[in-house]
Amino acid sequence: MKTKTIKQKAVIPASPEKVYNALMHSKEHSAFSNSGVKIKDKVGTSFSAYDGYIEGKNLKLVKGKKIVQSWKAAESNWPKGHLSEVIFELKKKGIGTEIIFTHKDVPAEYAKSISDGWKDYYWNPLKEYFKTKR
Repeated sequence: MKTKTIKQKAVIPASPEKVYNALMHSKEHSAFSNSGVKIKDKVGTSFSAYDGYIEGKNLKLVKGKKIVQSWKAAESNWPKGHLSEVIFELKKKGIGTEIIFTHKDVPAEYAKSISDGWKDYYWNPLKEYFKTKR
């Protein structure tokens, strides 16, 4: 199977701690994504987001700095048993946070839609969430 790596950057108008909390706590994650989310800020725990479309496990967590997770999408043809890996690096930038994002081992056939999905379902909603939360 061919895989691709997605690399993106986004600047969110909130502190790294607030961005981390929005990603790692069910209530806030649900609020910005407008979907069902089950996630805990604990290494080794499983999570699901976007009403079960995304599933994975927390591999490494550094509060306010880094999130590493195994990740898979509920696509009908997603390779059985295949997990990709997402890395969110959070760096203070001015009054906000720069997310340096890497998504490794994405099945090539899904790379474009998943790349677009990160922008449409994560970066843009996070920006809006924190604009209205100031």
